[in-house]
Amino acid sequence: MRIAVIGGTGLIGSQVVERLKRAGHEAVPHSLSTGVDVIEGAGVAEAVTGAEVVVNLTNSPTFDDASPGFFRTSMDNLLAASREAGVGHVVILSIVGADQVPELDYFRAKVLQEDLLKAGGIPYSIVRATQFMEFIDAILSWTTEGKTTRLPRTRLQPIAAVDVAATVADVAAGKPLDGVLDVAGPDAYPLDELGRITLAAKGDGHGVVTDDTAGMFAAVHDGVLTAPEDARIAPTHYSDWLS
Repeated sequence: MRIAVIGGTGLIGSQVVERLKRAGHEAVPHSLSTGVDVIEGAGVAEAVTGAEVVVNLTNSPTFDDASPGFFRTSMDNLLAASREAGVGHVVILSIVGADQVPELDYFRAKVLQEDLLKAGGIPYSIVRATQFMEFIDAILSWTTEGKTTRLPRTRLQPIAAVDVAATVADVAAGKPLDGVLDVAGPDAYPLDELGRITLAAKGDGHGVVTDDTAGMFAAVHDGVLTAPEDARIAPTHYSDWLS
């Protein structure tokens, strides 16, 4: 099967491409570095021509109120080209609980992306993942001043990028879901506890202060970012990933 992976050179995309190739598919990575610009439209038609499946893993460069514009334009361009090319299945990666956090610009933008895909006239699949283990350091940095990191008790259920990529590759190679598949790591933690575990594993001298008003995730109702009942649970534990 020929599968075009847009955003195929990034953290998730490169692993999706590799997994699909190992499974015997013709997976082709596309990104700005290969001449495909989903905002300007350059190279998009050529990237999807001949593809049976298109996987869109591109991401907004910001998390602020500019992010909805990115997803609207990129999806409009990609869906138009995919319809013209006769693509039979489009897959995107979204966020567990995105539709339950309208307070956050980026989460609203991801819901917009999902809605555009659903209305796009092409069989589709949406994979929603919890927060990546690889991004926990960045999350801690948002609320760190000096030697103190302030974090809310909002629960996260981190997942390893390798497990996200495995799920996306499985979905891309299968029949369209015309719906959503949630995937999460096996363990949920309050974010303040996750911060302490992470910093201790690194031998970092920073201290964590519990502050339910600190950072982006303070706006999230507890439990929203953890696995719903029917989610696929990935195998990699955060403690094993840290070590």
